[in-house]
Amino acid sequence: MANARGVKKRGLEFWQAAVERLRAGENLAAVAAELGVDRRGLLRWRERLDPEAETAGERREKALVKEVEQLKKALAEKVLVVDFLQGALHKVAARRRQSASNGERASTTRSEK
Repeated sequence: MANARGVKKRGLEFWQAAVERLRAGENLAAVAAELGVDRRGLLRWRERLDPEAETAGERREKALVKEVEQLKKALAEKVLVVDFLQGALHKVAARRRQSASNGERASTTRSEK
């Protein structure tokens, strides 16, 4: 269960209340400083009393995975746009070559700068 020395010194309710504050979203370092306990000790109590809680590393990893998925989706969309534009460019170039060889006027005009 929990550290017997910590229970004797502060009481189980003390640690449960501290862990509940962490669950509510308060900063670990701020809570530890306010209560006058070591950050690592408070972190160990959180792990014991709330084993399902995500660590900062796990939250960071989830955020990075989500960002990678968004970037992959954006890249796939850009690849589709580039493929479409390349296909259109090839069609225009083919029409120009064809009309130039027939002596006809080009199907598209060049822009004058």
